[in-house]
Amino acid sequence: MTGALRLICALILVSACGLATVRPKEEMGLAAAAFLAAKDAKAQTLAPGLFRKAEYYYLKAKSAYKRKYFNKAKQYALRSKQFSEQAEYVAIRKAALENGS
Repeated sequence: MTGALRLICALILVSACGLATVRPKEEMGLAAAAFLAAKDAKAQTLAPGLFRKAEYYYLKAKSAYKRKYFNKAKQYALRSKQFSEQAEYVAIRKAALENGS
């Protein structure tokens, strides 16, 4: 009886933890917008290293979100947003410098 009771308690705890986690919808949306902005700024050619990192973390965030690892998805989305913004900035700066010369 105690084994079954322990199993039931463990299942309740595990399911409660899953329900308590909030889906990072806002972070995912911001990461997607930042990634598209970097792409529009042609960061894949003007800042390829940063753009690659942004893409890597964006894909990891999407994968983690699909698997319902919301904490990881949030971390990856924030990292992707950070690298996307840096890539966009560098791309816009390089484009301005090339056009100004």
